[in-house]
Amino acid sequence: MITLKNISKTYDGKTMVVKDLDLHVEKGDIVVLIGESGCGKTTTMKMINRLIEPTDGDILIGGQSIIDINPIELRRNIGYVIQQVGLFPHLTVGQNIEVVPHLKKWPEEKRRARSHELLELIGLPPREYYNRYPRELSGGQQQRIGVARALAVDPDIILMDEPFSALDPITREQLQNELLRLQDEMHKTIVFVTHDMDEAMKLGDKLAVMMDGKVVQYASPEELLKNPVNDFIEYFVGKDRIWKTPEMLYAKDIMSDVVTIGSKRSRVQAVELMRQKNINVLIVIDKEAADIDSQQVPLGIVGPRQLRKAHTHETKMGEIMREDVKTVGERVNLVEVLQIRKEFKQYNIPVVGDDGRLKGIITERSILNVLTDIVPDIEEVR
Repeated sequence: MITLKNISKTYDGKTMVVKDLDLHVEKGDIVVLIGESGCGKTTTMKMINRLIEPTDGDILIGGQSIIDINPIELRRNIGYVIQQVGLFPHLTVGQNIEVVPHLKKWPEEKRRARSHELLELIGLPPREYYNRYPRELSGGQQQRIGVARALAVDPDIILMDEPFSALDPITREQLQNELLRLQDEMHKTIVFVTHDMDEAMKLGDKLAVMMDGKVVQYASPEELLKNPVNDFIEYFVGKDRIWKTPEMLYAKDIMSDVVTIGSKRSRVQAVELMRQKNINVLIVIDKEAADIDSQQVPLGIVGPRQLRKAHTHETKMGEIMREDVKTVGERVNLVEVLQIRKEFKQYNIPVVGDDGRLKGIITERSILNVLTDIVPDIEEVR
């Protein structure tokens, strides 16, 4: 959708703010540009709609170079939301939303219908807010109007330059949630600038972490947390962040290798297998099933509690296993895993793929191993 190729921006022929930057934004993604002050993130974003002209390189939108597009027309077809909102104080809320439709010569009826639609969308009833002036609105309401104005002509692309940073924390969180809700409905391509890593992690499908005018790492929030490319990324993201945000850890990250046993195996065989593997839980499967796929579908769990129920050494696993076993998919996060453990008092949880076949198991030990590996020095986190 948006491709930046070897983009550079130099002022006075000396000060290079952006250096040979390459970036590709997929259609429908929220891409967050984040970095310390002066890293070039806002300059990069403003070059997309030619508020700042690149010194070198090219920017393509839908395969077309923006140099071949009239800059005024380009800007009218890209939504733009800034920190200061920028509402015209002498215009009503409705008139502010309709600025670009008016410039594009939409009929009055169409303009008004669109502004009413957008006011409903952002939770400000048009009957109550259409004829108000910006001074009559709270900061959060004004920012909502700014978002509505950016959506007025239904642009494919929206640029957002620290739009929520001047708001109080509660309002800021509300508007972040509102943006995610709108994105679920409208699927816009959004380039979002922020200096707040919590905000970036919450909103971004991908994050471009910038330093000295370059993108140091471009990846999903999960990838940044789990595989920072260097010490700067690890420091900037925060090495203890994943500890604080367990929703970023998935079952596939937590699970360990699973050891299975057939439903017709005996207690003696189960105990010997546990001893050999140094484990205390086995997943029971039907090893005699004719269908190979069926052989890898968990039937139940056997641990010390189940083994104590065995009346003889020949008692079969299928007779004593726990059958009411909850399984989870590979993309279920740690928060949900912990909820299952608590609600169902099930401390060993099989992980299955989309086909229902066994992939691994989450145990007390596997959870602790992962968290210890991520945050080796607990005192540092405290």
